[in-house]
Parts: sequence; structure tokens; C-alpha cells
Amino acid sequence: MVGKTLMNDPPKTEPSRPEGSRPEPGAPSDPLRGLAEIQRSRGPAPVHLWNPPYCGEIDMRIARDGTWFYNGTPIGRPALVRLFSSVLRKDPERFVLVTPVERVGIVVEDAPFLGVELVREGEGEAQILRLRTNVEEWVDISMENPLKFLPGESGGLKPYVLVRGDLWALVKRALFYDLVAWGESRTADGEDMFGVYSRGAFFAMAPMREIADLS
Repeated sequence: MVGKTLMNDPPKTEPSRPEGSRPEPGAPSDPLRGLAEIQRSRGPAPVHLWNPPYCGEIDMRIARDGTWFYNGTPIGRPALVRLFSSVLRKDPERFVLVTPVERVGIVVEDAPFLGVELVREGEGEAQILRLRTNVEEWVDISMENPLKFLPGESGGLKPYVLVRGDLWALVKRALFYDLVAWGESRTADGEDMFGVYSRGAFFAMAPMREIADLS
């Protein structure tokens, strides 16, 4: 089964088995054998280059707090979560895990990643903001990896940073207050906007007249 295969480490060699028996998960004849090679590589896989058949959904979910679940149980191994995240892609219809030979759908409740640390270098227009995700990826907030603010359920704002592809990280609430502390006003289209700079780009949060509602 696809799900069973995903939850097991692919063996390095194919074990011997009785004639006519089914291959073990992760064996070279298994549909997700591509995970073995991906696991030996470093960083995200080139999933934008792969177009394998869609094989349906598996019972895997990324919760709003960034926790990955399989069959209703949290995946407790960070290395396994990082492996899955390296083959994650956002297709027009759904989020999928992709290997060169297969892709399967999963559920993402909010954003696939969670921003857990912000590092600031410099000040004002010259400052650089770097975000670390819950799967240990670092991104510089910039025009290539922009910061955006969407309305929250309680009327506040929720910040997101583009990590790669169409995969975003929801910035933790505690880090949002850092963004506010590092922010400043700027006039845009005749209106005073409050926002934050990073790598020379200005990312607007809200009009200055609404700034009191950010918290």
C-alpha cells in the first residue's frame, strides 16, 4: 500500500523472498521506490520536473500548527517529516507528495509549513529578515520569497512567507509581534501604510489608520 510504503524506510537492497510473493514496501519494484534516492539527497527534490500518475489520496494531514499526521497519529520522527516535505508540491487541485513514479494527495489545513524563527540583520530599508521553518529550511524574505498578510479568524492579521513553489509558511504569532516591532510607515498610492522592509522590498501589513487593530 502507498501509505504503508511512505511510513517505512526504503531498504538499501532488495531482500530475497519466496517466488510469487509480493514485494516488500520500499523494494525496487515498489511504486514509491523513488523515495530511497530522495532520502540520500539533501534539500528539496525537483518535484516541479516530475509528472507521474496521480494515485489517489492517503490519510496524511498537515495540521494548522505544522504537525504532520498519518492515519490520525502524529509523525514523531523529524527526519521523516523533512523527507515528506522535500517531495511536497501544490498542484492546482490539491497538495501532493511526488516521486518520479507516483503522486498522492494529502490534506493541508492551513499552510504546509510553519515559520518558527526570525533573524534580523540591519535596520530600516536595509534590513534583511530570514525565516526558519519547522522543517529546518531558511528563506530570506524578499521579492522572490515575499511576505503577505491575510485576515485572521479573530479580525487580526496572519503573516505568510513563500518558501518554494507555491508552498507558504504561516509565521507563528509570537514572530508576528517582531514584524510589527520592526515595521514602519510608508506612503503608497496616497495612503500611509504600515509594513516591514526586507532586502529592499516593502511588505505592507495594513493602513496606518488600522494599525491599532493589528494585535
